[in-house]
Amino acid sequence: MSANVLPISSPQRSRRVIWQEIRHHRTAAIIGLSALIAAAAASLVTAPLLGSIVDLVVAQEPGPVGERVLALAGAALVQAVLAWVGLSTIARLGEEVLAALRESFVQHALALPLERIERGGSGDLTSRVTEDVAMVSDAVRTAVPQFVQSALVIALTGVGLIALDWRFAVAAALAVPVQAGTSRWYMRRSGPVYAISRKASAAEQQQFLESIGGAASVRAFGLAGEHVELVRRRVDASLQHMVGIVRLHMRFFARLNLAEAIGLSAVLVAGFWLVRADQVTVGTASAAALYFANLFGPINAMLFLLDTLQSATASLSRIVGISEIPLPAAIGADSPRDGLVEANGVRHAYVEGHDVLHGLDVTIPAGGTVALVGGSGGGKSTLAAILAGIRQPDHGSVRIGGAEMNEAVQSRVVLVTQEVHVFAGPLAEDLRLAAPNADENQLLDALAQVGAAGWVAALPEGIETVVGEGGHDLSPQQSQQLALARVLLADPLVAILDEATAEAGSTGSRELDAAAERVLAGRTGVLVAHRFSQAALADQVLVMEGGRVVEQGRHDELVAAGGRYAKLWSAWSAGRH
Repeated sequence: MSANVLPISSPQRSRRVIWQEIRHHRTAAIIGLSALIAAAAASLVTAPLLGSIVDLVVAQEPGPVGERVLALAGAALVQAVLAWVGLSTIARLGEEVLAALRESFVQHALALPLERIERGGSGDLTSRVTEDVAMVSDAVRTAVPQFVQSALVIALTGVGLIALDWRFAVAAALAVPVQAGTSRWYMRRSGPVYAISRKASAAEQQQFLESIGGAASVRAFGLAGEHVELVRRRVDASLQHMVGIVRLHMRFFARLNLAEAIGLSAVLVAGFWLVRADQVTVGTASAAALYFANLFGPINAMLFLLDTLQSATASLSRIVGISEIPLPAAIGADSPRDGLVEANGVRHAYVEGHDVLHGLDVTIPAGGTVALVGGSGGGKSTLAAILAGIRQPDHGSVRIGGAEMNEAVQSRVVLVTQEVHVFAGPLAEDLRLAAPNADENQLLDALAQVGAAGWVAALPEGIETVVGEGGHDLSPQQSQQLALARVLLADPLVAILDEATAEAGSTGSRELDAAAERVLAGRTGVLVAHRFSQAALADQVLVMEGGRVVEQGRHDELVAAGGRYAKLWSAWSAGRH
């Protein structure tokens, strides 16, 4: 498998993970399984009771028939209650196991280096957390409980046939070779088919994301036709795999119908000869036929559920596979003593052999502010992400407050980009993502410092107004103010603003610049500046080109030097007038 592809776990490994989670809920597993066993046992009473009614009718003794009918009703009620307890308990157990898997998946995915996810494809990761989780969820809620119940009914019905007469069991067993062969045939084919189908679906989603995400570039370069063709090919490939699955189903059920015909015919013939030889009653033969006929549902359900379970297993392997990606080794466990930022010999490449950063050495004093300026592709955002611990340098090191980058260090650094996300829910809860224990006064104070108090007060329910998807829409400027308020609440040692105020129009730029200045006050700040007014206020300016620092110094010094920064400043100043 390519190192760029997100891994898929083996079925054995996936089963071990599930078993480990089930062991944490032994009591629920025992209760659920016991209830299903008891429900299956109660269902076996029906056929003998009906057989005894047949015998009473044949013997023309209708008196006890009423008692048998009441017993049938009682057995049905007991079976229904026990089945409900068993199925609901197993389903609840499955949901708890699935919840643990989802939490582990998200926790591990968030801890992965950003470049590792990008190499694997965001579409692949997205399909795992959406389609694959949905597939496993459906299996947990329906397929697994029904499969267990069906298996128990089949096993106990076999015992019931033997109890009636062992020859009925032998006759019914004639269907087993066909069913077993059908199961093996199906299992060998369905697993790979579903695994390939999941990959095709992931590739389809990846192409959609790439085409839609790059819509502006696609239109600008006149590539719409090519991208439509790429999407069509991905969709066609996915549909071909789905058609293959349908054809596999049709062949599967045809073989199951043959097995049913063989088994039922054998049981009826056996009953005919045994009744003719006076070795069993008509009622016993009827009970045996009912037993086997009642197996149609559980057998077909169990074998058909193999289809769902195979698909869910393929999805489970993709979910568990994420946890098998090794995380970056923790370097030290020290906490930063202050906001001093030291980057030494930092090199980074998105494609091997094509460095974006070339051995950078950057030092930012605690409490100081540095602005990164330069043309597009100079490496500013890459350096910002590395200083924040979002990306790992290929070579070199980053230290914050004397401590090398680790989880404790990264928690004291906040990166805000121009792509601000507003989480769906009350505005107060959105803010509390940065400070879970913050009270309302602290939230309002943070909003006031970034200039958001006015529009928040005007919201229908104030700070409790639901924002984000399905709620009140926030403008780009309001979203950026919200992100800056989160920084204040998080109170990091180092705040990195990667064009975090770029989306503001001319009317809001001064207000956002002032908010950014208040956010950076008293802490180390890194500004990836698209407005040179921000660079002019920084303690130091680094001019970057081609992944190197070509100039550095204070704003007035660089302007006076007449170099690259001076030209950029002049061009920007002229554009404002």
